[in-house]
Amino acid sequence: MKVSIGADHGAFELKEALKKHLEEKGIDYKDFGCFSKESVDYPKFAYAAAKAVADGECDFGIICCTTGLGVSMAANKVAGVRAAVCTNEMLAEMTRRHNNANVICMGQKVVSQELAEKMVDIFLSTEFEGGRHQRRVDLLTDIENGKNIAENL
Repeated sequence: MKVSIGADHGAFELKEALKKHLEEKGIDYKDFGCFSKESVDYPKFAYAAAKAVADGECDFGIICCTTGLGVSMAANKVAGVRAAVCTNEMLAEMTRRHNNANVICMGQKVVSQELAEKMVDIFLSTEFEGGRHQRRVDLLTDIENGKNIAENL
């Protein structure tokens, strides 16, 4: 398994802590920055980490900012990415199990380092259930491809 990881300056410390956590777990990762606390534009780092997942370079992504919201919006603009902001362990599990999310987003001002590590462990180890959930994930792909999925409501 290989994980992309990225953050803006608002979550630099969390990203660095999560890198150390991945290393301790023996999980390979690619760091897409940022590389200091100097102010940067979060969409660039979210895009780079998300694109690596969409392109198959990495299996999953972890992207952080102050709240997780901005990076999730940027990541979800990349076709093939299903990024979810998670603030607790149940969300980290359910977004994998039901939504087949491939990028977890979180905020340094929202979750503790300990909770972030737990969420990453859960996210990376939870399998997608498929079944009825696959149909819904397929609809998300249809939206990405420009299909009007609501035309026959």
